[in-house]
Amino acid sequence: MSYPKRTAALVSAAALAGSAVLLAAPAAHADVVDVNYRCQTPIGVKSAVSPIDIKGVKSGSGYKVTMSWQKGVSSSPVELGKGAMSPSATIKLGGADSGTLAVSGPANAAAIPANTPIKISDLSGTYTPRKSGKVTLTAGTLTIKALGTTTTCTPTNNPKPSLTLDVTAAGGSSSGGGSSSSSGGTTSGGQLPQTGPEDSAVALGTLGGTVLLAGAAGALWLTRRGQPARR
Repeated sequence: MSYPKRTAALVSAAALAGSAVLLAAPAAHADVVDVNYRCQTPIGVKSAVSPIDIKGVKSGSGYKVTMSWQKGVSSSPVELGKGAMSPSATIKLGGADSGTLAVSGPANAAAIPANTPIKISDLSGTYTPRKSGKVTLTAGTLTIKALGTTTTCTPTNNPKPSLTLDVTAAGGSSSGGGSSSSSGGTTSGGQLPQTGPEDSAVALGTLGGTVLLAGAAGALWLTRRGQPARR
């Protein structure tokens, strides 16, 4: 085969392979949705509207889900110092799955002036599908804890889903059967499993113990081989 023909064949094969990968990837559809919040604050009821964006990225057998606010919600009559405000929220699951997914995030990285809309940091959690099919994710209740008080913001406009995922449950279970009351992998408030230095230290400690035991057994075996047989 000539060089030009061989090049064309390779390009065609690469294009077909790319198409196969795209076809095999789970489908996802995301929208930025305006959510009308009614916030019960320590100083009364406040209202706010914020566009909500929810994204899902495949991670192992589940998805890392991130919820973002494009505008601030609620406010405080006094300044909130750095780290004084802790946000969390729930995401409603619909379609093939049901229940809620808890998401959480870091406290405010900078001080928030008084009477200023509070910008919520991105909140994240891990969603593990328990049913296969199209699953919708819709903004739920937002909770803001600050200075010993709790503000609860509830959607009032029945928002549409911000994200639709085409998922496959572990074991390939179908979307039939009873509904679940909560999403898997969220019992700790949506926090992701730790994979940092602590886990690494445990793994290294286990490996070191195994090597130590293997070395001791080898030394014992060699010592016994070197001893003369007793009569």
